[in-house]
Amino acid sequence: MPEVRVRKFVTVVEEIFHEGGPVAEVPPRRAAVLAIIANPFAASYVADIAGFMDDLKLLGLEMAKALVAALGGDSHVVEGYGKGAIVGAAGELEHGALWHVPGGYAMREILGGAKAIVASSKKVGGPGARLDIPITHINASYVRSHFDSMEVGVADGPRADEMLLALVMTTGARVHARVGGLKASEIKGEDGLR
Repeated sequence: MPEVRVRKFVTVVEEIFHEGGPVAEVPPRRAAVLAIIANPFAASYVADIAGFMDDLKLLGLEMAKALVAALGGDSHVVEGYGKGAIVGAAGELEHGALWHVPGGYAMREILGGAKAIVASSKKVGGPGARLDIPITHINASYVRSHFDSMEVGVADGPRADEMLLALVMTTGARVHARVGGLKASEIKGEDGLR
């Protein structure tokens, strides 16, 4: 399979103090690491692309480690995660799907075997395109307080023959979460759902 060629990395960290309500004692943080890479399948249809997922595994681990570092270096503070991809116009949506396994498993590994599926989104778009990355709790997808998203994008990418790959982690629930449902303190940890 082709080698992974990275043009640039972008790291974004948000610290949320409030959304009109009281200021949080410990403001939750959201962080994203984005990689703009060459799309080796751009401008042609290639039937067998699945092997590129193996080539992306090291990139996924590097990005997951960078996210933990951006959030202070302690993986135990991470409570939510998500992933996504924007494929440049000369590619196809299926190229973004190549990120599911290497992106998701990298974060689960770095976080010590998180149990919940890593929520994901993908689309085809050009330079400056934005993507909402869905976020769920790392151990139980039904923890409603952690249903969140982070919008990501890069002004000069992805170019037509590139892909933007994104990983997102958070340190807690939405800043003013109060709509009920399963609480993080009630997680049973049996199936990644509850």
